[in-house]
Amino acid sequence: MAGDHEDSLSLGSLHVTDRRNSIVSDVARRQVDLRREEILAAAAAQVVARGFGHTRVADVASALEVSTSLIFYHFGTKEKLMAEAFEYAVNRDLSTLDDTVARAKNPTDGVRRILALYSPQGNAHGWTVWVDAWAESLREPQMRETYIRLDDRWKDVLTEQIQRGVDDGEFVCADPAGSAWRISALLDGLAVQVMMHQRITKKKLAQWVRGAAASELGIDSDLLT
Repeated sequence: MAGDHEDSLSLGSLHVTDRRNSIVSDVARRQVDLRREEILAAAAAQVVARGFGHTRVADVASALEVSTSLIFYHFGTKEKLMAEAFEYAVNRDLSTLDDTVARAKNPTDGVRRILALYSPQGNAHGWTVWVDAWAESLREPQMRETYIRLDDRWKDVLTEQIQRGVDDGEFVCADPAGSAWRISALLDGLAVQVMMHQRITKKKLAQWVRGAAASELGIDSDLLT
């Protein structure tokens, strides 16, 4: 009986220890995730200020008042850190995109909202990151892969809205995916002109894009205003 009692106490202690270890492990994992998010947020901020090419791991570490070894512990290489920082920054825009489209009254309103969100706004920090990532993608395969995947997400959402409009009889468009690509390509090119060369205004950009999109969809451009 005494032996059975001791065995029971031993098993109980093991269960308590296992639960304690599990809790400690969960806490440690949450701390690691939180630290990663803090690093990505700091890296994204540094990229906006300096650009991908001029942002050093030391800059991110200094902003967080941590060692560079901690940054490398979480991300391994600068290239991986930059690619994930880009994804971190863009995911905020994609979250806004999803919320914006969810509020659309119909496909026309959905396209209008997407075009307004996609166009450079205010200080255009989001576009600064996109343009910089595009340039970096020419040299960094990891950045290129991330860029293409995230850029395709925007095009996919626009394609879905156009296809819905065709299905509902709002649009006349033989190739929704092709139209989405052409509209996006026009926006990309004009956005660079607005931001880098400042040869056209944001107002003119919006006017031209609405006209091109309306032509692709067979509707009046005023419906996209």
